[in-house]
Amino acid sequence: MPVESYLPLPTQVEDVTPAWLTAALRQRAPEATVRGFELVKSEYATCTKLWLRLDLDEAGKHAGIPERVVLKGGFEDHSREYYVMHEREARGYNEVFPIAPLPHPDCFFADFDRDQKQGIVIMEDLATRGVTFPNIFQPQSFDQVAARLTALARFHAGTWKSPEIGPGGMWSDIVFFDSFDALFRKYSQPDWWQARITLPRGAAMSLRFHDRAWMIDAYSKMVKLAHSLPQCVLHCDTHLGNTYVYPDGSPGFLDIVAGTGPAMLEVAYHISTSVDIADRAEWEEALVRHYLDELARYIGDVPPIDQAMRHYSIFLIYGYFAWLKNEPHHQIEPIATAVTSRINAAMLDRDVIGLIRDFPSI
Repeated sequence: MPVESYLPLPTQVEDVTPAWLTAALRQRAPEATVRGFELVKSEYATCTKLWLRLDLDEAGKHAGIPERVVLKGGFEDHSREYYVMHEREARGYNEVFPIAPLPHPDCFFADFDRDQKQGIVIMEDLATRGVTFPNIFQPQSFDQVAARLTALARFHAGTWKSPEIGPGGMWSDIVFFDSFDALFRKYSQPDWWQARITLPRGAAMSLRFHDRAWMIDAYSKMVKLAHSLPQCVLHCDTHLGNTYVYPDGSPGFLDIVAGTGPAMLEVAYHISTSVDIADRAEWEEALVRHYLDELARYIGDVPPIDQAMRHYSIFLIYGYFAWLKNEPHHQIEPIATAVTSRINAAMLDRDVIGLIRDFPSI
């Protein structure tokens, strides 16, 4: 029986119907039919997640579509403003993961509708796999972070200096800082900036990093450094809230926002947001060495550790700004405060102010 197109993608939860789900899932399972579904629970934050229990026909079950899935998309007032995030996640599943593997949930549909500025992903419900989710308030052990860096090294190597990143390539239009620059301009305006540094997260930062003019200068120099280094496709949001752990202890990653940039940007972001302040000071160079050793297995020559640590230090600026600027309804204030305090300590320990002052001699 003919099924309607899955386009346009729904932008209202009530428009997610059995007919639409059937059309979407038939992109990978052409004979599947969704006879009905139950909305088990929903979660509204930066993106919307809907936990669904599907009533599938035998063809759908035979195709391997599970009864329980999670549908993720933009179904809120702010969603159209953040359309790039939805697009990059769909492209991550469709274009990046098949080429550069990174442990992630099984995906049964992913697409972006440019007219609607909507992206939707339908993936497995990881709860059925017995995974655990790290608590962002409980910093990670050395081995836990090292395991994620091992996975990230393999992932980065899969697109390292790929011709698809260059002009005319498949990923030429997903330069990370090209898209993030708009957010930087918005949230570095005087009113926005003042509103953020007066929140508890701002109080958790050193006054040395409250200087808006310094931030604008530091960000500009960081981006200049980023564009000068070898490029690969990044996950772009590897904080603990976007990770999980399989029963065997191996790591998985959620919520890719695929973009091209320097690998050390992602390494600095993950280490500085995941490790306790005291442990990070002791472990960070060893963790960066571990990452470089893993990366070298795939690409050969890697930067010397001293140079890598200078780059690592400069890229802490991105994580600082990203967590300082978060809207309170995207990340609750206790989480934003916990993470910004970790990055703040790293920036002080690594003398980021001195590195920016002496830039570009890095």
